[in-house]
Amino acid sequence: QIVESGGGLVQPGGSLRLSCTVSGFTLDNYAIGWFRQAPGKEREPVSCISSSDGSLYYADFAKGRFTISRDNAKNTMYLEMNNLKPEDTAIYYCTGDLVWDDTVQAMCATLLRVSNDWGQGTQVTVSS
Repeated sequence: QIVESGGGLVQPGGSLRLSCTVSGFTLDNYAIGWFRQAPGKEREPVSCISSSDGSLYYADFAKGRFTISRDNAKNTMYLEMNNLKPEDTAIYYCTGDLVWDDTVQAMCATLLRVSNDWGQGTQVTVSS
């Protein structure tokens, strides 16, 4: 089971911290990541952590503003989002699965494509 939380309404330039608590699998054994889906658009990768070496991937729009992390003891992962923009408005989802690929970017795309275990998502709205 996957449960996302922490979304909300925030003004441009504001910050949010999303949480993703999982049960049924152990975060540090799985490739994990955050994804988002804006209205009328396909779900896209935001940030991922590789299971093999802990490498991080950030989409270009997330670099310098978002930070992914995990707390293995709590089996929870986080997405710290700063300097939020209206175009960040979307439903944010997390997931994890046993996937590997040549690069962490490719792994993140594979995770999006193959994972069947998704939470209900948490809505992030950036608006003044």
